Amino acid sequence: MDSIGFAGLGVMGEPICRNMILKSGAKAQVFDLSPEPMERLKAFGARPAASVGAMAAEVDILFLSLPGGPELDRVARGPGGIIETGRAGLMVVDMTTAPVGLTREIAAAMAAKGIEWVDAPVARTRAAAEAGTLSIMVGGTAEQYRRALHWLNLAASDVTHCGPVGCGQVAKILNNMVLFETVVALSEALALGKAAGMDGKLLFDVLSKGSADSFALRNHGMKAMLPGDFPEGAFPTDYALKDVSYALDLAREAGIAAPGAELAERRLQVARAAGFGAEYFPALAKVTGQD
Repeated sequence: MDSIGFAGLGVMGEPICRNMILKSGAKAQVFDLSPEPMERLKAFGARPAASVGAMAAEVDILFLSLPGGPELDRVARGPGGIIETGRAGLMVVDMTTAPVGLTREIAAAMAAKGIEWVDAPVARTRAAAEAGTLSIMVGGTAEQYRRALHWLNLAASDVTHCGPVGCGQVAKILNNMVLFETVVALSEALALGKAAGMDGKLLFDVLSKGSADSFALRNHGMKAMLPGDFPEGAFPTDYALKDVSYALDLAREAGIAAPGAELAERRLQVARAAGFGAEYFPALAKVTGQD
C-alpha cells in the first residue's frame, strides 16, 4: 500500500482524510496550520508532520486540500515547498479548487523534478465529505487516475476522469459556476414569490415538482434560504467569489462571454459588502434586489 500524507485539514480536508484513514487502515501523515484537526486525527492513527515539505520527502502520495490558488502556489513552489523537498516518484493529488492555468504550470514544474501532479477537486457539501459521498473530478493520465482511484473512492461515491491535467479543475470550476448562477436564480424566485404573496416554502416545494427542480434548490434553497440558515464554517461567500473568479478567468482566456457568471459575481460581491463574506454563500439571498 502506498504511504500517504494529507495537508489542509479544513472543512472538507479533515473529513476526507479521516475517511481515507478509517476505510484503508493507512498510517497517514497529516499537516495543517491549525493544530486542532491534527490532534483529532491522531485518534484515528494519523501522525502529525512538521510541514508539507517534510511529508513530500517521505510519502508516496501527498494529498492537498487548500483554500485556493495563492496557498497552493506557496505550498507547491515556495521555500521549503513540494518542488524543493519532494522526491522523484512522488505523486501529488491536489483536491484544492485552483485556477486551471496555475495547475498546469505547477504540473509542468513538478514533472521536471520527477514528481507527478494530479488535480482532483471535489464537489458536493460538507455533509457529503463527512459521509464519504463526494463527487471528485480528476485531471491526469489514465495511469495516474488508476493509481489515485483507490484512495479517492474512500472519500467519494463518484470519481470521474475528466482528461489530462487541469481538466479536473475545468469541470469543478464550471460545476460551481452553474451552482452559483442557479442560487442567484433561486434567490430571485424566492424574493419575487414572497413579494407577490406566496409562501416561500410552498413555492420551493412546487418548484421541486417541476422542471425547476435541482440539487441547488433542494440543498441551498430549502435547507439554507428558507430557514435563513447561513452558518460560518460552511462554504462561505468569500470562497464562492474566488471560485467564480476562476470561471471568469476561463471565459476571458477562451474569448467567450459569460454574463451569467458575471451576474453571480456581482451578487456575491454585494453580499460580501453587506458583511456576509464569512457566511454560507446562499446568504446572497439576503441582498437580492439590492445593488
